[in-house]
Parts: sequence; C-alpha cells; structure tokens
Amino acid sequence: MSKKIKSLIEKEIATRLDGIEAVGVLNPRGINAIANNQIRRRLRDKKLRMTVVKNTLVTRATGTSKLKGFEKLLDGPSALVYGKGVGISVIARALLDEKKRLETLELRGAFFDGELYVGDKGVTAASKLPTREKAIGLIIAALLGPGKKLAGALKGPGGKLGAILKTIEEKATGAASPEAAPASA
Repeated sequence: MSKKIKSLIEKEIATRLDGIEAVGVLNPRGINAIANNQIRRRLRDKKLRMTVVKNTLVTRATGTSKLKGFEKLLDGPSALVYGKGVGISVIARALLDEKKRLETLELRGAFFDGELYVGDKGVTAASKLPTREKAIGLIIAALLGPGKKLAGALKGPGGKLGAILKTIEEKATGAASPEAAPASA
C-alpha cells in the first residue's frame, strides 16, 4: 500500500473515532460473511459500529485522542466496536451477547478512560460498570444524602416544638373562651 493510501485510511479512521471515549476489540478471524453481517446488524441496532482495522494505522490515528493506550489490545487481526455517546458497559454487554451467540468469537478486551479490560474476564468486568446516567445518579444521591439528613435533623426538633406550642395555644385559647367554661346551675 502506498503512503498516500495509508494516509487517507489513517485520516478516515481518525474521523470515525473522533469523540469516541470507549472501544471494544475483538478478533474477526473465523467469522464468516453471514455471521459478520448479522453481528454488524445487531450492533447497529444498539447504536454501535464494528470496523476491521490495520493495527499500525489505527495506532497512528488515535495517537493524540482519548483512545491513546488501547493499542495493547491490538494483536493480529482486529475489529473495533465503538459508538458515539455510548459507554463502556453498553459496548461490553454487546460483546458478551455476541460471544454467547458465536462461541468461537475471541474478545481481546475493552478500553475506557485510560484503563484496559483485557480478555473475556475484562469485558465481563467492564459490563458490570454503571452506565453514564446511572453513575451521575449515584453521585447526585451521594451528594444529596448528607443534606437530607441535615435538613431532617433541623426540621425534626423545630416541628416538635411547633406542635407543642400549638397545643399550648389551643389549651390557652380554649380555657379563655366563654363557650369552654363549665355551666354553673
């Protein structure tokens, strides 16, 4: 392949992976054309793409992106599974689903935020990570938890004091009113 063609392919890979934060890597060897199309279709339904890449070109294309460091997963024929705005857990679950359908599928691992999840065990661990929305919810709950306890601690004694004052007021106004006075015969 000429340098000009390699440069064009490298630019194409860089534009496809622009803005991608998580990627799964699998070995496409041994997958026939029909199975390949079925895998791609199921991944597309989950808003994911699969691209077979040349290792040296993808390494150069991602040299300055957020995916820098995932090249350790590239060994021999490689296919990348990725999606825009899709978290690592979604990619890992999709790869595990495909592994269940096609036992011979070799999962090399997943990469997210500078961390490698190597092999089947790594992909399984990555699939158990919370989604982005769930992680944000957990953080917000952790931040709001102490505030709720503080508000309850401040509101509780004040509410009791208010109830006592209201009871005293009701007794005081009830004794002073003429209707509440006992009738003397």
